Amino acid sequence: MIIRLLVFLLINFGALAIGSQFTRRGVASEWYAALIKAPWSPPGWTFGVAWFSIMICYSIYMAISWKEVSNQKLLLVFFVLQLILNVSWNPVFFHLQNPAFALVIITALTFLMVGFLFYFRHETRQWSLLILPYVLWLLIATSLNGYIVFNN
Repeated sequence: MIIRLLVFLLINFGALAIGSQFTRRGVASEWYAALIKAPWSPPGWTFGVAWFSIMICYSIYMAISWKEVSNQKLLLVFFVLQLILNVSWNPVFFHLQNPAFALVIITALTFLMVGFLFYFRHETRQWSLLILPYVLWLLIATSLNGYIVFNN
């Protein structure tokens, strides 16, 4: 269990590190500063705290689920798709400055994680609750992204 947890922590925090490179530069850009943002946008520091907490929970969930689920291949497909969508959002939004396509990505990621939550819930039982913070944060992030698309 500890080895699996360390592997998922390494992968998830590695993905966060990649995304944060684009976010750090993007948030400091004139383009981002000029955007009309949602009135419910949280302070910048909350994003780091949220993602740190989410990835801890998600890594624990994956380490446990890897042993619990009967279809590890499907679990791996969900995990890899989640990684691709999660990592790709940052460069699309901040580097390519394409909030509309980023909205497509984050919406797909949100649906994927909701599907993840419901598909494996019978096999992972109470551990499925560890994905809930991820889904809730994605709903907030999707609303923030959508606000930018529709108001700029």
